Amino acid sequence: MERTDPAYAGQHIYNSWFLKIYDPLVLGLFATFVWRCPTRRLVDMYTRNLGRRHLDVGPGTGYFLEHARVRDGFSVVLLDPNPSVLGHASRRLRRLNPSVVRADVCSPFSLGEKFDSIALNYVLHCLPGPMSQRAAVIRNLATHLAPDGTLFGATVLGEPELHTRLSRAALHENNRVGIFDNLGDTREALRDILSQEFASVEIETVGSVAVFSAARPQT
Repeated sequence: MERTDPAYAGQHIYNSWFLKIYDPLVLGLFATFVWRCPTRRLVDMYTRNLGRRHLDVGPGTGYFLEHARVRDGFSVVLLDPNPSVLGHASRRLRRLNPSVVRADVCSPFSLGEKFDSIALNYVLHCLPGPMSQRAAVIRNLATHLAPDGTLFGATVLGEPELHTRLSRAALHENNRVGIFDNLGDTREALRDILSQEFASVEIETVGSVAVFSAARPQT
């Protein structure tokens, strides 16, 4: 991904050094004490929603797929523009024999197959905003779902009333340096872009995080 790409700022920090500390820092410290959405909740979300054929968009370190329970015959494709992420996650998940695709979810892509589940976990808040601009991302992912498939994930919201003094400071700092672009992200805006493509949408707010699932794609 070129430095001039609008999505570059949200993913370039994921180098080999940062990936080594990501789990204790982001999924431990920040998830628990800053965003107030325990990582265990998101592992459970994975276990509930994983289908046999799964696409993981922005897999990070591979933590969630490593800790979730998967079905017999499970197959997974990892998609990310960052080769460091793909290398780290695929090595961690070698027991699952993942396929990897280097692609930017903000740009049109076609994988030539349908998936039973797609995860978009802690990705939306890193993509160029506003939320309405990400509708094309949801639309493209919906076309890759089987008719009974589910899109699920979590994203940090920007609504002030969801934040503590600590999380508000972290939110603004992440936006200042370009890792996040989510100051205007709301639950209703998230519901709107999901409802454009799915007949069934569920959103739960945990701390300052929206945990969502969307089923019955209409594309």
